Amino acid sequence: MRDRRTPELRPEWGDRLVREDYKRDFRERDAQVRDADSWKLERLQYFEEQGSPSREALRRGDWEEALRLLDERCGSLRAIGRADEERRSVFHRVRVIEEPLTAYLQWELHSLRMRAECGERVRIIRADDLAGAEEFGRLPELVVLGGRTLFQVLYAETGIPIGAVRYTNPEVVERWGHYIKDLYEAGEDVQAYFDREVAHLPPPSPGTE
Repeated sequence: MRDRRTPELRPEWGDRLVREDYKRDFRERDAQVRDADSWKLERLQYFEEQGSPSREALRRGDWEEALRLLDERCGSLRAIGRADEERRSVFHRVRVIEEPLTAYLQWELHSLRMRAECGERVRIIRADDLAGAEEFGRLPELVVLGGRTLFQVLYAETGIPIGAVRYTNPEVVERWGHYIKDLYEAGEDVQAYFDREVAHLPPPSPGTE
């Protein structure tokens, strides 16, 4: 990565959206993206994905069922990948990982590996490599859509999504878009990371997710 100085991001520069408004606005803006890539940065180490049967199975401690349900999503993910190809748009994801892996991250890395197999571009970067960038706090959870909109996704302390701040100032969007792209280029392909760090792991113990 050429320059890991974190761009500035102030809430007053954007518009606060509650969760339902964020989901609707995201879908509408994402559908309009053409001939431009999108970028996502995931920094938190624990999310409460809602409406995910696989995530529910993990919560129950049923590892085999959690993985089976992940596999069932492959068809829909491939359809999304084909739609992105038609729009000439590629979705890139940077996942920051703290080690040792928690049960949740072990599960999520299975999900991310599958996403990559279905067409999404996913790379891993270790939190230790971000020490300088996070001197004054963790990086935010971000999505840059088509180079035109930046969303800072907001979560409660429990990991439940509660909305977002939307930024449309071109300079703010561009700075963060370049920043996430640089992180992506500095990261490791998710398949290589998975093969080395995840594939050999035994199922996590029930109740540890």
